[in-house]
Amino acid sequence: MTQSQIVQTLADKCQVTKKVAHAMLTSLTATAIAEVKKNGVFVVPGLGRLVRVDRKARMGRNPATGQAIKIPAKKVVKFRVAKAAKDAIVPPKVKKA
Repeated sequence: MTQSQIVQTLADKCQVTKKVAHAMLTSLTATAIAEVKKNGVFVVPGLGRLVRVDRKARMGRNPATGQAIKIPAKKVVKFRVAKAAKDAIVPPKVKKA
């Protein structure tokens, strides 16, 4: 879905104008970014959580030359999907007895 489609869907489901729906989406995005910067985690109930993770420095390989290079440590943001959302999208396999 594009941002316009999400705004339209939000407006229809919540019975508000597109302008209000766009403001809600923009506010949620800004809040999520600010919260991850401040605390390192932002939870969207029923969907998942944005988490800031510290990656260690490691050795890598230049694919063109094959030369070993050092990849520095850095911070990255990951999205971890909630179990309820994962099970709703891809049902777990039933174990056979």
